[in-house]
Amino acid sequence: MPKQVIIQPSIEAVEIIDTPIPTPKDNEVVIKVAACGSNPKDWKYPLWKNWPHNSGDDIAGIVHSVGKDVYEFKPGDRVAAMHYFGKENGAYAEYSVAPDRLTFHIPQHVSFEAAATVPTAALTAAIALYADMKIPAPWEVVESEVSKKAPILIYGITSAVGAFAAKLARLSGLHPIIGIAGRAGDYARTLADYVVDYRQGEDAVVSSVEEILKKEGLGSKVPHVFDAISEGGTLETTLRFLDANGGVVSTVLPPNLFAKDKENFAYPPGVTAINSALPRVHSTHVDFGYLWSRYLGKLLADGRLKAHPFEVVPGGLHGVLTGLQKLRDGEASAVKYVYRVEDTGDSPLPPNVSSSKPHDAKPHPLAVFPFPS
Repeated sequence: MPKQVIIQPSIEAVEIIDTPIPTPKDNEVVIKVAACGSNPKDWKYPLWKNWPHNSGDDIAGIVHSVGKDVYEFKPGDRVAAMHYFGKENGAYAEYSVAPDRLTFHIPQHVSFEAAATVPTAALTAAIALYADMKIPAPWEVVESEVSKKAPILIYGITSAVGAFAAKLARLSGLHPIIGIAGRAGDYARTLADYVVDYRQGEDAVVSSVEEILKKEGLGSKVPHVFDAISEGGTLETTLRFLDANGGVVSTVLPPNLFAKDKENFAYPPGVTAINSALPRVHSTHVDFGYLWSRYLGKLLADGRLKAHPFEVVPGGLHGVLTGLQKLRDGEASAVKYVYRVEDTGDSPLPPNVSSSKPHDAKPHPLAVFPFPS
């Protein structure tokens, strides 16, 4: 019987269970998973919410079956998709389920492993830039206006979300792109016009950004900031060079939960600040998710968008725990962890992959985290 992985809240064990091939509901696609990818939320949600579940959302594989009213996909199609957050039959499985609106065709020249890096991270970047920050979409760009400087700063530019944001910003004609990164400076330089190393300290980062803006004749403040990290002091750092009079900032985590001084952190009245929460593609931004999923497939097909660098974790589904622990421990640097499901096979279970393991019922301080809704 097919297998799926249940992530335990301790992030020290998983449960690998037998599960029947799902039957698609209306507007659902059942996918035989070839490769699945990890995102930070995949370890955070089980831990924060004390919630054992198959937390994977990034799927790439072959359509197995489709539900009623699905007309764009048929069995045998090569697709990538984003699973519905928090629902059963997540990505860490031999067969997973996704809404048809968040499923898209992948071209033959894009591998399943590469495609598995795209859905969650690229859609997060898209909802931040286009739904929230109101940056013109690539199809709205007027060539005669591309020469006009329209800067954006991306903190965490080599994370999957940050990198896709940089790639999409480039397609939208924004420049200069200023990226803040650390260990993966070489990769950052392929994405940004200027790269600032956050390891030099907050004051030095702010000074470097101001020098770049001065050099470009853009004053000393940034009009658009995308914080793809949003914790560990990045909220406070970006506030120092964000334009207080009309600046726009998008964060991937809510400041009221992740600012150093949660009770007193606030943006100036002249700043538009948005927590760009991707689960809105299941509620208030359904059409946005539909349109952008298809557009991502087109961008991949014509080569204007490239997948994120990835590392295949050995052992297939048996390697999921290893990948999530690496994410938790901060080992990922400009890389997405993906799992080739066919590698699961008869590979031996590592010692920390068990049939079951009890979890601590003590509430986590971030149990109040608002998503998925």
